[in-house]
Amino acid sequence: MSEFEADYQDDEVEIEAIGVEVSTQPIELYKVLKIADVVSGGGEAKYAITEGYVAVNGEIETRKRRKLYDGDLIEFNQEYYLVICDAPVSEPEIVKKSAKAELSDKTKSPNKDKKKSQPKQGVAEESSKSNSSKGGRGAIKFF
Repeated sequence: MSEFEADYQDDEVEIEAIGVEVSTQPIELYKVLKIADVVSGGGEAKYAITEGYVAVNGEIETRKRRKLYDGDLIEFNQEYYLVICDAPVSEPEIVKKSAKAELSDKTKSPNKDKKKSQPKQGVAEESSKSNSSKGGRGAIKFF
């Protein structure tokens, strides 16, 4: 490290940042840019992030869904934005995962693991004829 870099790291730099008040934390990075009204929409926010135009806490960030918390500093377009949130930290993803697991357990069919028996050759022709009479998928007659 050079002498200049050592001196620079010891000094604190004061910057002026615009406060962005959010209702929940964590909040995703692209949403903060939308709330701060520095982009016209979510697509523009995601594009700016993936192209490397956004820095979080002094480091370039390319993850659109980076979770931000109270006190995180965002730099975009030579402006600084500070995330402000009084709400306690909550992790809604844990609830979603357990709800998805319950849904997938309910939707599994109990007969899925059982092996289906192969019909005999002579029986296959008869079963295909009987399926069409039972309302199976058959030819459509227009006239």
